[in-house]
Amino acid sequence: MPFYLGYLLASGELIGPATGLLGLVIWGPLVWLAVLAINDAYDLEGDLLNPRKDTPLTSGRISEGGAKAAAYGSAALALALSFAVRPEMALATLGFLVCGWVYSVPPMKWKNRPGLDVLSNCTALGVFPVLGGWAAVKPFDGLPWLVIAVVLLVEIAFYTPTMIPDIESDRASGYTTMAVRIGAERTYLVGMVCWTGFWLLTVGMAAVGEVFPQWMVWPWAVFAPVFLWLYHDGLSKAREPKDVGRGMIRVGKLFLLPCLLFALGYTEIISF
Repeated sequence: MPFYLGYLLASGELIGPATGLLGLVIWGPLVWLAVLAINDAYDLEGDLLNPRKDTPLTSGRISEGGAKAAAYGSAALALALSFAVRPEMALATLGFLVCGWVYSVPPMKWKNRPGLDVLSNCTALGVFPVLGGWAAVKPFDGLPWLVIAVVLLVEIAFYTPTMIPDIESDRASGYTTMAVRIGAERTYLVGMVCWTGFWLLTVGMAAVGEVFPQWMVWPWAVFAPVFLWLYHDGLSKAREPKDVGRGMIRVGKLFLLPCLLFALGYTEIISF
């Protein structure tokens, strides 16, 4: 989604230049194989203590060395293909990969540094894919940088609740994540504050016609309280994996509606 947002903003079309197809390969299987494989390789000892973890490494299907080889090979291919599109895309891809490495690999291992764990994850998810999507179409000139803050707020809001079910297993494994340090209630509040910030910021942007068509302020002002309530109702008390998953799915599925409206409005398929 963040990659497609950057692509949409740069092209002004729902389906634009064909470089977006190559971008989907880079920002789909390649970068994710790189960061997830390196994370699993360096988390193996702790993952073996977590009954929720079922990875190729914990089941013995892949060795630790095999996972690292897959990570480095995928990263190299992603960078090469990105550079073939545009140097700016290679820079965005490198940024994503660096975030994955500092999150997982000692001695930095930001996964074990409260606050930095969220920063590295959500910067990877919310900043560099947008830059990569834009670079799939053209250089960074003209990029509306405020959109980066918008997407970052969404990513933090959607990521923080997923940390809550792992608090006990992370504590047992010796991981000091933000959720372990501040507890479930405050972790939820971090997400809620960012979710509120997203809606306030985007309503304001629509009101002044920044990125959003100005007419969109009215549906956005209606969406805002509805989605704030949905987030609170579904996630404020959720602590178990199935409860968090249920709340996230409900908010996420319904969030596709304003996302679709924005895409249609930005490309002027719908206009008032």
